[in-house]
Amino acid sequence: MAERAAGLVEELRARGVAGVTVVWADNNGIPRSRTVPVGSLPGVAEHGIGVSTVFSIFDTNDGIQYGAPGRETPSGDVRLVPDLDRLTSLAGQPGLAWAPGTQVTVDGSPWPWDQRSLLTSTVDALAERGYTARVGYELEFAVSLPSEDGAVVPAYRSPAYSPHALLEIDAFVTDVLRDAEANGLRIGQFHAEYGPGQVELSLGAADPVTAADEQLLARQTVLAAAARHGLRVSFAPLPSLNLAGNGWHAHTSLWRDGVNLLAGGAEGPGTTAGAGYVAGLLRDLPALAAITAPSIGSMARLRPGFFAGAYGFWGIENREAPLRYVAGSELLGLDHANVELKVSDASANPYLALSAILTSGVAGVEENLAPPAPIASDPGTWKKKERAAAGVTALPTTQADQEAALLACPRLTDLLGPERLGAFLAVRRADAAFAADRETEDVLAAWRWRY
Repeated sequence: MAERAAGLVEELRARGVAGVTVVWADNNGIPRSRTVPVGSLPGVAEHGIGVSTVFSIFDTNDGIQYGAPGRETPSGDVRLVPDLDRLTSLAGQPGLAWAPGTQVTVDGSPWPWDQRSLLTSTVDALAERGYTARVGYELEFAVSLPSEDGAVVPAYRSPAYSPHALLEIDAFVTDVLRDAEANGLRIGQFHAEYGPGQVELSLGAADPVTAADEQLLARQTVLAAAARHGLRVSFAPLPSLNLAGNGWHAHTSLWRDGVNLLAGGAEGPGTTAGAGYVAGLLRDLPALAAITAPSIGSMARLRPGFFAGAYGFWGIENREAPLRYVAGSELLGLDHANVELKVSDASANPYLALSAILTSGVAGVEENLAPPAPIASDPGTWKKKERAAAGVTALPTTQADQEAALLACPRLTDLLGPERLGAFLAVRRADAAFAADRETEDVLAAWRWRY
């Protein structure tokens, strides 16, 4: 490892790189990091970088929530080990390179609070049972002009989805696309979204760990481009009650023996296994949302009629559904099929989120679950008795209800384990306490630039 890193040092120096930033995501989806001089990379690759254990219990405001099981004091140390396979020279920050990191104990063994290693082990366990998965993220965010009071001032106004809108931020868009390609990110598309100043970029599908890594790298790429152009970017699930929400939709597909189990067309998955995957996600959806959309902003975003997925149901190409089956076709190929989870955003730790999604979906496959009939309309427009007759209920919109849903789901609590679960819930409770005596708009304002 050290020998390989030494060779990388020479390559990095030849590109003018002075330091390597090693990144992980905390329980709020917020990237944290350590930066080391490029010459120290061999030692860092072999022995890691010292990191405090308290980052596992940082809340969204950077408060430290002692009391989670095993996290009662500030004592202890972990080592942050960079993944050299993902080492990237940052096009938008030419003096720095970037790498995702895994946290291990001081003797090199797995650290029970690390999230990236959970996804790695989840993927490995699925592989032992013959499964692989593909994941692609869609990232929505608000682009703002600077403001003295920290408000979002949309960098463009309208029209939605029009190339005319992006003319006002043309240089920023150009840099994002160029930097993303140089950083090894595969952008599927980039466009003006529905809300003022809102844009979306989609990342090409990859294996789950790479997809989570690239989600973090995409943030860094976008933020660096915005800084060069004097712009600010908010990835917050809901920057303001007056603005559109930002979903970070996760598209997943499950494969076995080279076959996409979700393959199908306008009628839905063409296999019992594919239907089971949808059913597994639907069964656990309230608990899943506690991990994939866990913040106060996440729950404020769950408004019917906003394509956010406020009710628990699935649909075929229904953009109001929290679980949208994306069909294959003759043009695209049946293997194009996947499931989009809309109840997903930047406040989720991507490694925890994808671990939970895959665990719930595969459980549905192995238990031969069958989903109810898909819904093609918006249940938010129905009467209560109509939703009740269809078995459609609202997803949790309070931290307490999300926690109850998560604790009632043994598949996901067992997945997380007592250490990760305890730290995650401690952070969620702290955020809820912060919000309890504040207006929602004030909470959203406090967090709009955090992610």
